[in-house]
Amino acid sequence: MRSRIEKTGLIGLGLIAGVLISLQFSAIADKDSAEPLPIEELRAFSEVFGRIKSDYVEPVTDKKLITEAITGMLTGLDPHSAYLDADAFKELQIGTQGEFGGLGIEVGMEDGLVKVISPIEDSPAYHAGMKSGDLIIKLDDVMVKSLTLGDAVKRMRGKPGSKIILTVIRKDAPKPLTFTLTRAIIKVQSVKSKLVEPGYAFIRITQFQEHTGENLATALNNLFKQNQGTMKGLVLDLRNDPGGLLNSSVAASAAFLPKDALVVYTEGRNSDAKMRLTAVPNDYLRNNEKDYLKNLPAAVKTVPMIVLVNGGSASASEIVAGALQDHKRAVIMGTQTFGKGSVQSVLPLGNNTAIKLTTARYFTPGGRSIQAKGIVPDIVVEDPATVEDQTFRMREADLERHLSNSQEVVDVKVGVTVKPAVPATPAKSPTKREEGDATKPKMLEFGSKEDYQLHQAINLLKGINILQGK
Repeated sequence: MRSRIEKTGLIGLGLIAGVLISLQFSAIADKDSAEPLPIEELRAFSEVFGRIKSDYVEPVTDKKLITEAITGMLTGLDPHSAYLDADAFKELQIGTQGEFGGLGIEVGMEDGLVKVISPIEDSPAYHAGMKSGDLIIKLDDVMVKSLTLGDAVKRMRGKPGSKIILTVIRKDAPKPLTFTLTRAIIKVQSVKSKLVEPGYAFIRITQFQEHTGENLATALNNLFKQNQGTMKGLVLDLRNDPGGLLNSSVAASAAFLPKDALVVYTEGRNSDAKMRLTAVPNDYLRNNEKDYLKNLPAAVKTVPMIVLVNGGSASASEIVAGALQDHKRAVIMGTQTFGKGSVQSVLPLGNNTAIKLTTARYFTPGGRSIQAKGIVPDIVVEDPATVEDQTFRMREADLERHLSNSQEVVDVKVGVTVKPAVPATPAKSPTKREEGDATKPKMLEFGSKEDYQLHQAINLLKGINILQGK
């Protein structure tokens, strides 16, 4: 019996050692000095592998065991590293193009449960009233504790028009809530724009996708044409923007910054992870695109500007806010951002699979690390319609195994706090709904007449114009 276990374990040891050697993990870990393979740890792995193969209640394939081992290695590092099987890799590629099927929620994993990072605007989850920080404990009749994040995402995806029941734990709710959601094709409109009033424009970026840069350029050109070049102020709204593609965030920053201005730089262990991205076409264009920022009106670089952020502004949106803040190009207004200051590289492995691996931290032009800290607004303005959500909002620092901030002391300015003109309305007690026990709060529409933070931004822009006139 023991010899059979040892034989099976040695096969497992050979498999995992072969994987390590073929991927040259030793060389990747330290290119200057190759480290020997961890023989004792691999021996322990082989013993566990052998025990599972010989004694587990049901037969388990080698492929499943190796896949689960890889998944465990990555998820044990930080909340953003992950193994992407063929389906997950395909979904990642589709998601950056701005159209995919599902419920419309950005999710992560915490304590074996699916945690909502942010509902995507105009999605089924958004309209149903799901909130950042919600913990999904059950999908239909299946407990989430028994699933990997990939498995849970697969169950939430499905044929448009089909329904799924989500059971959710919410910090401020006395009992679990249920949401009956109808799956839909999620078409994320990356850039939305309008004139709030003559001379004052509003542009919202909901997510940084492949075409965000050119969509932003189109919106800016149209807005300036409508005002015949007499734009007095611009509000860039990055609230609840979970991020996206790095080059698109560089493009958005470059639209408002002088040529060659530093937008962001990254620091990692390997030379490939060290980059300096500036406001030049080579750093934001892809696939031989034409420079869509080339013909923007000159006034785009100088028009008074406010950037709105909140706890749902993460990653790429924090890069833009940090760059415009450090270059003193815009006033940052709102509440402290999420604090995701790490870079994930998608590394294909073959068979249409990949790993998403955290390879670097990013820094603002002034050298600030945003990781687990976020962007502190110049002017802190809480919206009475969302102040309760901000209290319970999850941030990077709340995630288990989050990457630490590399700077022991972070010098951040203290923002000026503006209290809401009207008190926040108290939370209503849960009422029975046709779809379940969850209340359906009125969702704030960013850019609407009820948008308190937007109106504060417009008031500030008018004040700046008055001062400039004097």
